[in-house]
Order: sequence, then structure tokens, then C-alpha cells
Amino acid sequence: MRRFPPAFDLVPDQVAQVIQLAGLAPSPHNSQPWRFRVLPHVIEVHADRFGWLADVDLTDRELRMACGAALMNLRLALAHAGVQPVVTLLPRLAGPTVVAEVRSGGHQRPEAEQIALVEAISDRRTHRRPFHPTAVSVECRRGLVQAARAENAWLHLIQPSERGALERLVHRARLTRLGDGGNELAAWTGSPADAESEATAEFDPNPLLAVLGMLRSSPEDELRAGQALQRVWLTATARGLVAATPPEMAAVPDIRDDLRRLLGGSIQPHALLRIGYGAPSPAAPRRDPGELLIDAFPASNRT
Repeated sequence: MRRFPPAFDLVPDQVAQVIQLAGLAPSPHNSQPWRFRVLPHVIEVHADRFGWLADVDLTDRELRMACGAALMNLRLALAHAGVQPVVTLLPRLAGPTVVAEVRSGGHQRPEAEQIALVEAISDRRTHRRPFHPTAVSVECRRGLVQAARAENAWLHLIQPSERGALERLVHRARLTRLGDGGNELAAWTGSPADAESEATAEFDPNPLLAVLGMLRSSPEDELRAGQALQRVWLTATARGLVAATPPEMAAVPDIRDDLRRLLGGSIQPHALLRIGYGAPSPAAPRRDPGELLIDAFPASNRT
């Protein structure tokens, strides 16, 4: 097993735990497109293009969103270890694949919310099963909205009057992105579909739908949106909820424009979340933490 270097005031075993937790972030097709360079006074987050589906992510938008989610985990893991993380996004003087640098802003005691979110990292899953009929409470909805605000993002909870238009957008996105109108897309919005034909009446076909948005849509904002998405998802997990997100919904520019207009025109949508209660899903395979370390800059263009 590869030995981890120390960083900040953390011993190698602590650094290994921090990197392991960072690597448990969600990513399209479980691609895990991130790696980390650990130096005594900084941890760099790198975009890893190996195996990345660049033909369906032409602008690296989803790559940055995924790296933002890993950065959120890294921040929480460092805070839990007593390090106050200070983040610089897309640092100008860093290597070509660096999307963020994290330094220490001193020591801190982890807050109760940070502890709960760190504990949720290992439990978070992409939910691929029917949802139970229990409605998400007002208190939980408020907590999800506050989680997005903590990252300077905005979480719009889809109202019943908006579901029909959203369903049509999901359908168009699926056709545009993958070239077919399979049953999986209908499952995202709770429409009847063969994919859920085995679900009985005990399952709810209409979970909570929420759109995560930012004021802008720059590369830095995509990294911020990835962090916000992960904080919302971990908040849901910590409250006993399960969630999933269809990447094709916000990946098609025309669909994002229509979704922005549907939601009032002032917010740039970055992700759609489906949230509710359900049976636990199995964990996806993950890289060994040692495989996530790099020692030098890969030769690649800036993401």
C-alpha cells in the first residue's frame, strides 16, 4: 500500500483518511475524475481525464462539477480532522490540471453539522430504486435549501404546477444526450414507465424534485455548484433521505436555457435532484486511496 505524506499538522494516516473520504464523491458513470497532490502546506485537486467521456462533456462542465463534489468532501474531511480549509479555485499559477488548492487557515473544532456531513459521506449513494411514499417534511426541505445557501447556491423545489414542463424537458434532454427516449428518463420525474413496472403501490412515483442553481455559469461557478450539490446531497443523507441526479438534464445547453426560463430566468441551473425515502442502494466500486495520489503535474490542458 502506498504511504501517504504528511500535510498541515496531519500525520500520514490522517491524510489517507482525508483523501479516501474525498474520493467518495459522486460522478457521472462513477468515473471518479479526480486526483490529489499532497504537499506539506497544500493539497491540490486535479481533474483526471483518464476514462472521462469527453465526447459527451465537450466543455468539461460535468468534469468540474464532479471535482467540485470531491472538493466538498475534502473540505469536510479536513475540518473534521481539525484543519480549517482555505480554498482557491482554478489558481492561475498552478499546474494545467489543478482545479483547486486547499491550504490550512489554522486549527478548528469541527461543528456538529460538519461532523454529521462527514459521517454521511460513506453512506451517500446514488439511489436507483423506487422511492417510498413518505413525503419529505417541511423541516427537511428547509434544511436542503439552507445547505445550498451555505455554498452561495440556490435550491428551487419543483412545484406541482411545474412538473409537467420539467418532465418534457427531461424527455428532450434524454433524446438529445443519448439518442433514445428509454424508460429511465421517465423514472426521473415519476412518470409511469416499464422501468418501474415492478413497483407496487407502496412506492411513491413522485419524489421531491429540486433544481440547484447559481447566479452565473463560469468554470469557477461549476466547481462551486459541484460543492453545493454535494453539500445538499450529504445533508439529505444525514437526514435519512436518498437522492439521485440525472446528468443529462443540465448537460445540454438548450435544455438548461429552457429550464432557466421555467424557473424565472435569473438563475443558471446546474443540476436536478430527485430526493425522497427508499431502501439503501449498494456502494459503487471505488479506487484505492493510494491510486488517487499524484507526484507531479500531468501534461494536459487546463480544464
